[in-house]
Amino acid sequence: DEQNSNEREIEITNITKEGCDRAESSQFELLQTLGAGSFGKVFLVRKIVGPDTGTLYAMKVLNKASLKVRDRQRTKMERDILAHMSHPFIVKLHYAYQTQGKVYLVLDFLRGGDLFTRLSKEVMFTERDVQFYLAELALALDHLHSLGIVYRDLKPENILLDSDGHIALTDFGLSKESIPTQDSKTFSFCGTVEYMAPEIVSRKGHSHVADWWSFGVLAFEMLTGHLPFHGATRKDTMNMILKAKLAMPTYPSAEAQSLLRMLFKRNPANRLGSGPDGFRNIQKHPFFASIDWDKLYKKEIEPPFIPPIHNDYGYYFDKEFTCKTPTDSPGIPPSADAYNTFQGFSYIAPDLIHARQQDPAYANEVERRLRSINGVKTTPFKDEYELKEALGRGKTSTCYRCIHKQTNVEYAVKIIKDVHTNDPSDEIELLFFYRQLTHIVRIRDAFYNAPIAYIVTELMRGGELFDKICQEKSLSERESAKIMYVIIKTIEQLHRNSIVHRDLQPRNIMYLDKSRRPSSLRIVDFGFAKQQRAENGLLMTPCFTKEYAAPEVLSRKKYNESCDIWSLGVLLYTLLSGNTPFAVDRNDSHELILARTSLKLQFTGPTWDRVTYNAKALVSAMLDVDPQKRPTALELCKHPWFSNIDSLPNVKLATIQDYNRVRHNLDATFNAINANSNKTLALGPIGDSNLFKRRTERTLHQQKLEKVK
Repeated sequence: DEQNSNEREIEITNITKEGCDRAESSQFELLQTLGAGSFGKVFLVRKIVGPDTGTLYAMKVLNKASLKVRDRQRTKMERDILAHMSHPFIVKLHYAYQTQGKVYLVLDFLRGGDLFTRLSKEVMFTERDVQFYLAELALALDHLHSLGIVYRDLKPENILLDSDGHIALTDFGLSKESIPTQDSKTFSFCGTVEYMAPEIVSRKGHSHVADWWSFGVLAFEMLTGHLPFHGATRKDTMNMILKAKLAMPTYPSAEAQSLLRMLFKRNPANRLGSGPDGFRNIQKHPFFASIDWDKLYKKEIEPPFIPPIHNDYGYYFDKEFTCKTPTDSPGIPPSADAYNTFQGFSYIAPDLIHARQQDPAYANEVERRLRSINGVKTTPFKDEYELKEALGRGKTSTCYRCIHKQTNVEYAVKIIKDVHTNDPSDEIELLFFYRQLTHIVRIRDAFYNAPIAYIVTELMRGGELFDKICQEKSLSERESAKIMYVIIKTIEQLHRNSIVHRDLQPRNIMYLDKSRRPSSLRIVDFGFAKQQRAENGLLMTPCFTKEYAAPEVLSRKKYNESCDIWSLGVLLYTLLSGNTPFAVDRNDSHELILARTSLKLQFTGPTWDRVTYNAKALVSAMLDVDPQKRPTALELCKHPWFSNIDSLPNVKLATIQDYNRVRHNLDATFNAINANSNKTLALGPIGDSNLFKRRTERTLHQQKLEKVK
């Protein structure tokens, strides 16, 4: 408790978003439960009236009866702090209101979940990740401190990620206002004990400098995967914070170790971040040497991790809460039932996919998914476009040329005849979400005219990559390198966002225009593309083109984005040699292909004699039968072969002698095990991580202490 504080009732006044009517519960539709505690719950809600209709928010609902006067004071403080806060890395409050029994705070909904969830999955981050998150967090803390606010509850659970991967600090329930200088002190004993500064533990009084100790704890945890001071009991932890020597691992860089040691000064006056130039000293620390702070503040630096999009908005939140029906709060519409509450969380095994497709409930779910995607139109496709000749046909779809009636501009349209057996919602959502990537085919429109879906994209006038190979008869090593660099760089952007294409072949790599320059390359057809959603990031659904399928895909083992690297290796081999490395026909069994892929590659003959060592080494690495040994897309971008492309030999290599045979091998497509098998993936439990188990133990310990009190 604060020294010399008197308990009194605090009125929670209303906050209303500018341009909107005063909020009340009837204006919000409750969708999911995102969290719950002893005082209340946090819901995902959708605004159903007013100018912000359709906007998703996080609604924090507190039961007045459960709040002690001190807690009401803190709720009022949180409301006041957030109402006057405007910062790119701090969550924004949009509404605050109350009823006779409850208090409501309506905040930004940040669909990326909290940093704890990501840390639980990754155990520890790369230093580049840590540098980025800490830098954004430091800007948020400095803003609070400049306003005389001490945050006091810094931990991964209170750092959220927005849809672009930027952080936002949330939960100001323990914050303290009106601490204008380092010499001004407050004496509350509050926070999460593992993150408390020594001056809070010892109750000697603390200022905003205590937040920089917590900042150091968070940095240590992200760099190493464990806490710097963590005892068997709460008391042991507190003693370690006050007295224990910091056990510094050897693997963090010298700059990282220096940052941690300067933050873990038990004397606040000596701690990095103290003094009138405290924040500037943090900015100048060598660990942040590569950060452009102005660009960072403007969100012009790309985050290291962009949360993959998911149809279930609560996907990145704790399943313990999201699987519960949002109840015990006003505002639940009569139609909100368990089915809607659990949408998007079911796991369906591959052998049950066919049965599910025959289920009317599944058909309704596919329609609901399509209608929920921002950008999908339900008006007739033919009202806006005139359909022309077919450009290509596949098993589940046909591509046509079409003309936009109003502008007379030509486009391509992919028509999926029955969405109930071939759900295109993932593909459409991915195309809309990543339309800003230069070398991804750009979606223009999408329509759902039951049961048909139309995906309208830019028209590839330059044809397929293989058409260029046919036209040129052969390519030089320099030309091949320029093509591959554009493709690999694009795949790296997808992999960075946890997207696996799973069907990379020349047919799905096209040219936007007839110049057929590398700059006009586009990756198309995301029908097999998949967001990695399991705890371990592994995919299990087999879907591929067999000449390009990696061994682990053919053998139906678990696989990840390294299967794309294999496909690119086959492509590079073909560009350089004029042949596929594992020549097959449509009648070859998976076992025969798998046996061939396990053989060591041979770079023999006059063509390979003219290929540089770096190129052959790159092909060998990409076609390693062990997916763990293959380079990542990021590592490929940094490979020596790409370091000076213009110096590579520009002499034409092998001429394709049998165009039809090579084309036949490239086009031999394997049919996926199930009609819709690429939509299935098991969700791995966050609870398997050591970090989560440790947090659970801590929570149980704290609950026991509360019962004793």
